[in-house]
Amino acid sequence: MPTSHPFLLYGATGYTGRLLARAAKQRGMRPILGGRDEARLAALASELGLEYRVARLDAGLGDALHEVGAVLNAAGPFSTTFRPMVEACLRKATHYLDLSGEVLAIEGVFQHDAAARKRGVMLMPGAGFDVVPSDCLALHLARRVRGARRLMLGISGLEVISRGSFRTLAEGAGQSIRVRRGGRIVDVAPGSLQRELDFGAGPRPSLAMSWGDVSSAWYSTGIPDIEVYCEAIPALRMMVMANRWAGGLLAAPPGRLWLELQARALPDGPTDAERAGRHGVIIAEVEDGSGRRHRGRLSTPEAYGFSCTTALALVERVLAGDLEAGAQTPARVYGPDFVMSFPGVLREEL
Repeated sequence: MPTSHPFLLYGATGYTGRLLARAAKQRGMRPILGGRDEARLAALASELGLEYRVARLDAGLGDALHEVGAVLNAAGPFSTTFRPMVEACLRKATHYLDLSGEVLAIEGVFQHDAAARKRGVMLMPGAGFDVVPSDCLALHLARRVRGARRLMLGISGLEVISRGSFRTLAEGAGQSIRVRRGGRIVDVAPGSLQRELDFGAGPRPSLAMSWGDVSSAWYSTGIPDIEVYCEAIPALRMMVMANRWAGGLLAAPPGRLWLELQARALPDGPTDAERAGRHGVIIAEVEDGSGRRHRGRLSTPEAYGFSCTTALALVERVLAGDLEAGAQTPARVYGPDFVMSFPGVLREEL
């Protein structure tokens, strides 16, 4: 299948979707823009000279996939959007990628593994900053520690987030933090797991979060115990503490309404100036049963821009036929050095 074959960019009018659409056009790609709001789709399609299709997450979704080689789903929260889109892709034998960093959404995609293999379809969640760099670093280190039993990941570089990312975080209100123990996903209390992690400028307080690698790193590495931490910037610390002490209230309808009002008060996403000069940092530590450890650190360009870079590169590979059927992770299919193919990425052993 040639790389010029169209793909559907679903959620194209969201903050990340617009970044993806413009980046795709700059790469010479011609995605079909998809989403629910026809007026916004038409305006973006006119600006970029691209085709668009109105597509709602219902029984008619398959019509939007006509003669489409792949779908890149940028519409979060993915807990809401992944299932109808994956099921439509399986019916139409269309490859599926998304930018999810949500543990249960990624787990949900992997529940369709057998059906995807039968249909010859690849399903790849986590095609952006969540979780490409961390997935690649985890597998890189896991291959250096035979019989690895524990994986710790740390994430930094999320000081500015979009309105959609805030809504995804708010979905976790009233819920526990998810980690993996003995190969199973289990719940721990918000704020109960804290560490000091060095992202390159000295130790920084970091909090365990329900990050996508709790799911994806298991499929990439087979390591049974996985925890993911994020640098405890003030907004994140406030969200985790609020969830710990008032999670039940936030999960109730009045609390949900309050969170939605907070989301609406936020800007759509960081401006180009706010994103300029920022970078993401991933650190990882792998440990075997005897306590032998191996550590590494990976720095990337700014998270939103890098998500566009990795996701579109993965789409190009898929459209060129470079893929494996079934539910997959980026590092498992393309190897731990996939992330090193992009400008501005640095990996170091610690």
